[in-house]
Amino acid sequence: MVRILIADAYEVVCIGLQETIQSQSWEIVAVAYDGNEAIKQALVTRPHVAIVGYALPLVNGIEVARQIRARLPKTEVLIFTKQENEAVVAQALEAGARGYLLKSDANRELIAAIEALVAHKPFFTAKVSESLLRSFATRSGHKELALTPRERQIVQLIAEGYSSKAIARLLNISLKTVDTHRSAIMHKLNLSSPAALVRYAVRNKIVEP
Repeated sequence: MVRILIADAYEVVCIGLQETIQSQSWEIVAVAYDGNEAIKQALVTRPHVAIVGYALPLVNGIEVARQIRARLPKTEVLIFTKQENEAVVAQALEAGARGYLLKSDANRELIAAIEALVAHKPFFTAKVSESLLRSFATRSGHKELALTPRERQIVQLIAEGYSSKAIARLLNISLKTVDTHRSAIMHKLNLSSPAALVRYAVRNKIVEP
């Protein structure tokens, strides 16, 4: 039986996905509402397909996809989002996600997306055009200076309003380590204030506005 994990920030979205999936007699092995829990549940349940909302709190969907694909290479990831932004599609592909589905297309295309991923075939929502994918391939050799996965997670948490102390508790690291990461991020991105960092996070789709 096909085993599926669902991760989205909104309970109503998860309920809708569960209803559609259960109509196919597939097994839902876990439901998560934040990125940390999604990763933990994936490692425990080892699903065939992980449906991952982009705008997950704590760890966003792109980083969840990256970690799942690194640790569970047989698990396929479907990014589930309202974002049609080219940068988000590129990030999803770089993270190893093989599927990308807009929430607006879920009623028509969710089943087809899951079936494709179960067969280890790619699936992209109809609105993601071939030219967009070609553009990503062309740009792949011209990447900007990238943040590490840990730095991206800290940027996300800062943008979500967490203090350094709260981030240290969430990530189980010292306050000094958080501050070191924060300083490195500000230097790497040439930013001068927390507000600029938040703007960077929104502009680069690390968080949704």
